Amino acid sequence: MNPYLDIIIRSASVYLFMLIAIRIFGKKELSQLNSADVILILLISNSVQNSMVGSNISLLGGLAAASVLFAINFMLKKLMYKFPKFSELMQEKPEILIHDGKLDFKALSKLNITSDEIKEAIREHGIENFTDVKLAMLEIDGNISIISGEKNLRQSHYKRLKRTKKTMG
Repeated sequence: MNPYLDIIIRSASVYLFMLIAIRIFGKKELSQLNSADVILILLISNSVQNSMVGSNISLLGGLAAASVLFAINFMLKKLMYKFPKFSELMQEKPEILIHDGKLDFKALSKLNITSDEIKEAIREHGIENFTDVKLAMLEIDGNISIISGEKNLRQSHYKRLKRTKKTMG
């Protein structure tokens, strides 16, 4: 078999495996990376490298693998844009966490979002109480969007990334 065709098949297989694995583990995990998550990503990339390029460690082999990954990603995004049903299959739907000041405990439990996390999200938007939140949603990218119940309908977006005091000062 042509060594570059082998790289194309291997890279496509690894990409599809990773896409399915990320879909299974959920969107919340993507937006909130801690040290263990970063280590996991690094180790996964290292573990699948050889499965993509095999014994070909040449520059062209690596570029071929990267090109396949970019091409598949580009095609999937085009397909998701063109076919809404395919997009629904590939992405989770946004989830309502708070509606008119009432927490959806079932959704929070299903998504493993703690009360401290939701409290932090509303505080970051200058809102004191759950009752002041008109709508809080876990978006498809794993971030929490909040719309307050104020008359001027202030909308804000909470990035679910852990911050250290060093990066904030």
